[in-house]
Amino acid sequence: MSNSTETLVTEFILLGFPELCHLQALLFGSFLTIYVVTVLEHLVIVVTVGASCQLHTPMYFFLANLSVLETLYTSVTIPKLLAGLLAWARTISFSGCLTQLFLFLSLGSSECFLLATMACDRYLAICCPLHYAAIMDWRLCLSLALSAWLGGFLASFVSTALISRLRFCGPNVLNHFFCDISPLLQLSCSDTTTIEVLDFIAALAVLTTSLLVTMVSYARILATVLRISGRAGRQKAFSTCASHLVVVAIFYTTTIFMYARPRAISSFDLNKLVSVVYSVVTPLLNPIIYCLRNRDIREALAKLHRTPGRS
Repeated sequence: MSNSTETLVTEFILLGFPELCHLQALLFGSFLTIYVVTVLEHLVIVVTVGASCQLHTPMYFFLANLSVLETLYTSVTIPKLLAGLLAWARTISFSGCLTQLFLFLSLGSSECFLLATMACDRYLAICCPLHYAAIMDWRLCLSLALSAWLGGFLASFVSTALISRLRFCGPNVLNHFFCDISPLLQLSCSDTTTIEVLDFIAALAVLTTSLLVTMVSYARILATVLRISGRAGRQKAFSTCASHLVVVAIFYTTTIFMYARPRAISSFDLNKLVSVVYSVVTPLLNPIIYCLRNRDIREALAKLHRTPGRS
């Protein structure tokens, strides 16, 4: 007799994009370029923030954390996708699939909490400027960043642990380019109702709490910005908030569509398209939206570029 921990399938085949098989070379080149550019963008930001004293502020500390997080986030899925496009390794072991799923969900949840933390930081900086330095000291910054990271991993642990106990009797073909919850649940020969409900509740809890904090913070920021008398100061504050809100809107819209639903949907082609947006495109655009168009970052980069010539 089989028990709940029995696993008949020992590996899965990641189907990837079979409908675009005639464009495999183009897809490989595109994803490889995006991955390299994304990693370089985030590396530049981390190095610049670390090496520039003028960027040793809470805002850029959190941005550096976001860059590290998104580098790991893309590295969980894209290298395996690239290997699959070259037909090197379209298979993934059961344990490898669970590890990829856990890391992907954990880093995604951590990003939700980190975006909420960054929104709170901007709220304090704009709405409480006289008390900002006293409130947002380095001890609080480290605590908030650590909480965002640990919170994301803890939020994903239960779902991954429950999925690890499911039985998979075959077939073992995942209609996706990485191990995600919906295609995994579709392949299980166990009753997944309880896991679907618990996963929905967990995703809703992460998304609603972080999104609520983010939206309330930016609503208060907007109200404060509209009361600023100087046009230049109002434009600067609004420009910063607008950039942040673009990132928040893209990330939360796609993530809510994918995970805050009571049942796994069958349109995996749409799933894969949305997955590409939040797991590939968004990490590519975030450094441009957040940092590389930021004057402080550009000045710090220019200063670092001039430094070797002076020595």
